[in-house]
Amino acid sequence: MQPKKVAAALVLLGCVVAIAMAWGFQMAGYLPCQLCLAQRVPYYIGTAVAVVALGFALTERYTWVTSVLLLGLAGLFLYGGAIGIYQAGAEWEFWLGPNDCGGPVSSINDASAMLNVLNETRVVSCSVPAIRILGLSFAGLNVLYSIGMTFVALCGVLLRPRRDVA
Repeated sequence: MQPKKVAAALVLLGCVVAIAMAWGFQMAGYLPCQLCLAQRVPYYIGTAVAVVALGFALTERYTWVTSVLLLGLAGLFLYGGAIGIYQAGAEWEFWLGPNDCGGPVSSINDASAMLNVLNETRVVSCSVPAIRILGLSFAGLNVLYSIGMTFVALCGVLLRPRRDVA
């Protein structure tokens, strides 16, 4: 078994699944807030980096490059998990969420334009969870998912290939 190949492939699959789930929930009507969108960025970047890592892992040359890429992916997912912790804490009112979370501020010159904007704009707050699944919001679920992705990436760096004894 080649841990680097397996880890790179699993991270790539994990990124694609995370993005597909996020977009699926969005299409189902759960609009993302500013922090939700920020939590997607590591998966978008991670997809591209995981493709490169998998390419290096499959060639079995420059294994150190694969290790560096997997280590970078682990850091990227820790960053995404930290954003999730911040948002989950704001949802549970442990601390305040960002001041600018809730939608863009536009300049309005007259009252009728303001009423039109209010009727057309759906504001999504970072401090109010859209849904809870098993007691966890999307931010809380992302924290757990990010921890798992970090673990997989680190396993690819730290585990050694198993040698067949025959």
